[in-house]
Amino acid sequence: MSEDFTVIESANADAAPVFVLSFRQRDEVAAAAAGGGWRVVAARRSDALERRFLASGAAVAVIDARGALSEGLDASKVLGATIEAHGAAMLILVSQSDTVHMRHFFDAGATHFLSSPMSSAAMAHAIRFAQRHVERLSGWHGQEKGPPEPLGWRFDPGMRSLQLTPALASLLGLPEAPGTRSFFARLDPADRPLARSALRRLGAETPSTAFAHDLAGVGRVVQHLQYDAQTNRLHALVEALGVAPDANAAVRDALTGARDGPSARRWIDRRLAEGGKVGVILIGLTRFETVNTAYGRNVGDELLRSVSRRVGDVAREALGKGAIVARIGGSEFLVASDDADAARMGTALARLEDALARPFVAGGDIAPLGARLVTSESQAGDNAAALLRRASEMLLGDVPLEKGAPPIDSLVDNLHRALERGEIGVLFQPQVSIATGQIVGVEALARWNHPEFGELGADTLFAAAERAGLDATLSDHVQRRALAAAANWPMSLSKLRLSINVTAADVARSGFVDALLGRIDASGFPRNRLTVELTESGIMSDLGEAARVLTLLRAAGCRVAIDDFGTGYSSLAYLKALPLDYLKIDKKLSQDITGSHRDRVVVRGVIDMARSLGLAVVAEGVETAEQLDLLAKEGCQYFQGFLCAGPVDVPALAQLVSRA
Repeated sequence: MSEDFTVIESANADAAPVFVLSFRQRDEVAAAAAGGGWRVVAARRSDALERRFLASGAAVAVIDARGALSEGLDASKVLGATIEAHGAAMLILVSQSDTVHMRHFFDAGATHFLSSPMSSAAMAHAIRFAQRHVERLSGWHGQEKGPPEPLGWRFDPGMRSLQLTPALASLLGLPEAPGTRSFFARLDPADRPLARSALRRLGAETPSTAFAHDLAGVGRVVQHLQYDAQTNRLHALVEALGVAPDANAAVRDALTGARDGPSARRWIDRRLAEGGKVGVILIGLTRFETVNTAYGRNVGDELLRSVSRRVGDVAREALGKGAIVARIGGSEFLVASDDADAARMGTALARLEDALARPFVAGGDIAPLGARLVTSESQAGDNAAALLRRASEMLLGDVPLEKGAPPIDSLVDNLHRALERGEIGVLFQPQVSIATGQIVGVEALARWNHPEFGELGADTLFAAAERAGLDATLSDHVQRRALAAAANWPMSLSKLRLSINVTAADVARSGFVDALLGRIDASGFPRNRLTVELTESGIMSDLGEAARVLTLLRAAGCRVAIDDFGTGYSSLAYLKALPLDYLKIDKKLSQDITGSHRDRVVVRGVIDMARSLGLAVVAEGVETAEQLDLLAKEGCQYFQGFLCAGPVDVPALAQLVSRA
């Protein structure tokens, strides 16, 4: 069977089609889209791309250029005019290091893009945004919704005439009444003997037969042939089969100990069809990509098996043996039950959160994976696709990132205007020397004074910026505002260090180091009092590029810190390879030090590791004197957190410094 083409049917017969072209990860992308509720037509090669897209009836084309940048760009150029002419949308998937090339894709006709690392839920949500884009542009001008036109042909021996259905003619690029020679020339030479043999079998005694072959633009098909004795005509219906299931993916899921996505969706559909009510818990591992990046797929698979076992144990204990656990794609898991009420599902979710918060061991290292969990219950009229789509939307970010924050989508449209109006500024959170109690530096933190929702923090702000495609613009804005404010500090603050944050997207931008150094020098703030902070997950998204950028910044006189350490794939190996000055312990680790003996041992190990490498340690999120005392005993040098102060403006900062 052809390895190029596949069709994945959604559980919802009315699902809209989506066309996917992925040169390296076709089956994974197709599965993610199908999990979002679409009927997926997927290809691995760009042959006859325009015809295949139009024949699919899709309003959205997804081109996966990860690891295939030039092929993806060429495909975008081929499809761009068709996308524009039909009012469709083109979603480009790119590696994070390739986002600097997105302007070339937009020039070719792309309308949306998504960069890795990406979850299945994020991909489904991006497709949903592209679909809404099409709907806003006065509707999709391709095929109307409904059953696809049949692929078929009819041959009249008496007239020596061949007639193709319009859909088949369009797909093959032939007239509807072609010559028999040109039509059969579309068959691969190896398949022509099969066709001749099938035609010879037809007659009064054998009025119907079939043969299978590969057809360019469709993939594997079966031609169902029928002989009409009254008219002496031959009729053929061409049935698209797609390809065989991905055995590698199936075995991989089996090795993790979980059901796969399709079987879980069938289970849910059966329970709903029987009139039952189904509750689901959707789990997204937020830092799993760092494991694969740092240590390879074997370690990643080991972690997935560990997660599956832990989730399965908790699910069966909390929900009973009737609950199912499924790995539904990438690093996302599903727990489903048809006999648990909302209270039991809530209890199970809380226990799963506790279980997944405990570190995992893989490849000999501790891997504290992060996880987001949401729960949802079936509603009247739901099928599996609708239920899982609702849960996926919640998992992606429709649940507020900060307590009391509005949904991200409600902020996206106003963000550009907020930047122009100066609604987004910075506050400064003090960093304190534990030995002296003196404030020695500050971290600049973004704040949005939203006219409707009030003050919004950096997590919500940057999530909205990423959704709006303004993350680079926002990062530049915050850095510029922080530097300008610090350059004009009063004399009482003239010895403080300033820490600013850079994102993984910043690191991937071409010329970022020169741009940042130019911004620093233009502000007048001295480089030797500036610390540049990059999160652990940001470093791991492209370790080589991060090392290059941090080396250049350090050589230019800045200091460098790794932020939120302990939230990603914490490893001595990459700490030794990076030019760092500070290690900032994530607030959860800082606060856990007052927990169990094991928690304290973990924090002690992190501090000892950092100090053995000559790094100063800053503990974030310190809120109590007990936490501070234990951190000091373990050798931590600096802290920041509400024990001293939250983020404050410049006048308040000056008062704190004068009192310290």
